[in-house]
Amino acid sequence: MLAETVHTQMGHAALGGVVPEIAARAHLTLLPGIVEKTLTESGLKLGDMGAFAACTGPGLIGGLIVGSSYAKGLAIAMDRPFIAVNHIEAHALTARLPGLVQHDIKFPYLLLLVSGGHCQCVAVRGVGQYEKLGGTIDDAAGEAFDKVAKLLGLGWPGGPALEKLALEGDDRAISLPRPLMGREGCDFSFSGLKTAVSRQIDPYGMAALPRALAADIAASFQSCVCDVMADRVRHALEMMPEAQSLVVAGGVAANAAIRAALEACADEAGIAFVAPPLRLCTDNAVMVGWAAIETIRAHEAANVPLRDGIQTAPSPRWPLGEVTAPSIPAV
Repeated sequence: MLAETVHTQMGHAALGGVVPEIAARAHLTLLPGIVEKTLTESGLKLGDMGAFAACTGPGLIGGLIVGSSYAKGLAIAMDRPFIAVNHIEAHALTARLPGLVQHDIKFPYLLLLVSGGHCQCVAVRGVGQYEKLGGTIDDAAGEAFDKVAKLLGLGWPGGPALEKLALEGDDRAISLPRPLMGREGCDFSFSGLKTAVSRQIDPYGMAALPRALAADIAASFQSCVCDVMADRVRHALEMMPEAQSLVVAGGVAANAAIRAALEACADEAGIAFVAPPLRLCTDNAVMVGWAAIETIRAHEAANVPLRDGIQTAPSPRWPLGEVTAPSIPAV
């Protein structure tokens, strides 16, 4: 990495979460300055670029349109290829970024993607070779954290605030369900757990919860999520015995308790546990750039021309299974 620039979305905190229309307009206003700043710090010019890449899905359509359109414009102006990157694939490949972890991460490995919008176990067998083993049937883990944090009167984003409050509480104080735990497969469900938390809070009405009780609820909720995730990952590893590593990515991967539970799963299975640095767990441009490089290299290795993604339309939905690997031509 020669340079990187991040503009935080914490300005949305006062609104209780990201407002798509406001976020898209902020992208439009801020992106040119961010690109210029990053180029200056890297010591490079636009003409030095070998290719341009942007996330084109899945995600909020406004931001996808702004980012991909801007990158496509640069690619056309500089006569360079544009690489359309799948958001989830970028998370899946982040762990392979050189120098990020002690050991080179080789295929195949199991990815657990846990964020505000995604919660799924994916078998990563190569660039463009992915199989979804299981996913959430209702709320994503990060969404559940944010909703429970809101019930507890905490700010947004709720995950970090709830994790901090949980440190004060007793994780066995409140009896809460552990949805799908012990079931076959590796699907997730957090909606019932969120409802169970709300029932603990209902008797207090609009009154503020005593801090000790709020801390106990936070700790108990977090413990439930850790137990469920560990159970689901164990099942996923049984479904993918060839996995050489367990990789966790996404914003919820920043939670220390969840990391510890998942690391224990990897230790039990005798495989490496890999989690990117906290700043690269949440959405970032570094992972998009690296996914583009992985795509270029995969095509070069297969001796297959890279398809220019200039015609790829941004989409709020782009299942990982629809990402295609370069096929080796018949001799």
